Amino acid sequence: MSKPTAPLKGRAARLARLMPSTGPSTAARTPFVLLVVLLLGGGLITLLLLNSALNEGSFRLSELKRDTTELTDEQQALQRDVDGRSQPDALERRARELGMVPGGSPAFLGPDGTVRGKPTRATAPPPSPSPSPPPSPDATADPDAPAPGPSASPSGSVPAPDPAAVPSAQDSPTPTSPGR
Repeated sequence: MSKPTAPLKGRAARLARLMPSTGPSTAARTPFVLLVVLLLGGGLITLLLLNSALNEGSFRLSELKRDTTELTDEQQALQRDVDGRSQPDALERRARELGMVPGGSPAFLGPDGTVRGKPTRATAPPPSPSPSPPPSPDATADPDAPAPGPSASPSGSVPAPDPAAVPSAQDSPTPTSPGR
């Protein structure tokens, strides 16, 4: 069954005496088992940290997508507002509210200093009569009181506005636009 071993001589005999020969040693397995347990534990902790970092990144990404959607909606609303205010009729209405009038015929300067065209001063068109608002319930309390709004002259036309209240074209400076 077991093969007889030859007696060891010299240096091998001395080493054999230092190591017990009672079977496989459990002391040699302990460092290996500890190494495997430490590697597995470290791998598990690393995996948990990596998973947490990925989840945090996922939450941040969804938050940024939501913010992007909100900002895109706001940008589109602002663009619709700009488009509405940029339409020609809206620009004309706003210019009239500011007291602007359409310009006259332009004149152009040539490179040699000659004037091409005959400039004319911009004048305000005659005001158009606006429809009077319907009387309010408070105004009907006194039947002898005159009706609010412009009163009609005997000829049925609306009286001209007070010349002092309407700015004349001579009072205001002629607008210029440089570089054109």
